[in-house]
Amino acid sequence: MTLKLVIGNKNYSSWSLRPWLAMTAFGIAFEEILVPLDTPEFKSQIRAHSPAGRVPVLIDGEAVVWESIAILEHLAERFPDKPLWPREPAARAHARSLATEMHGGFGALRREAPMNLWRPVEPRAFPEDTVKDVRVLLRRWSEARERFGAGGDFLYGAFSAADAMYAPVATRLRTYAIEVDPVAAAYVEAIHAHPAFVAWKEAALKETHVLEIDEVDWPVVKRV
Repeated sequence: MTLKLVIGNKNYSSWSLRPWLAMTAFGIAFEEILVPLDTPEFKSQIRAHSPAGRVPVLIDGEAVVWESIAILEHLAERFPDKPLWPREPAARAHARSLATEMHGGFGALRREAPMNLWRPVEPRAFPEDTVKDVRVLLRRWSEARERFGAGGDFLYGAFSAADAMYAPVATRLRTYAIEVDPVAAAYVEAIHAHPAFVAWKEAALKETHVLEIDEVDWPVVKRV
């Protein structure tokens, strides 16, 4: 039975990007269902797929899974031959911890620097709580790369579910020209160069639907 992944707009929906990126990167076949965000029809359309009323949602036969981190765990169980998490126990534990921290944390950074892939790279000033989030983020990435990153360009060497969780943050750092250390700069570049992310962004740049809440320059909408 074909898996179905319900997502929001590719330009803005960071939570949708996470499972889409993982499934695409690991060659897991699925049918994509895109429900545009913030439209009069959104609530009724998404309720047809998700009891939570949010994207993303994975439909796997009778199993309906919402929340990005839960979808990634479901996929890891469903496809044990796909190394969504690092094979080595210590690295896997660290990756799951880091991914869960992303799921529930870095609220200031996510609030002040929304994912917006068509915005030109331009800096903007951020409040102190956002700056603190960035400092913690860079420490986490550095720790993962130093301890487990040998053998590849991603947090645990090879691309994993943890990278899928942090990919939207990598776009934020680039979009808003946030200053980072060399380790983070190389990681941001690796995310942007991944073929699955390239495919997502190419589709995002073709979209036309505008979400005011995610346009930090509103009423101006800047596009590359």
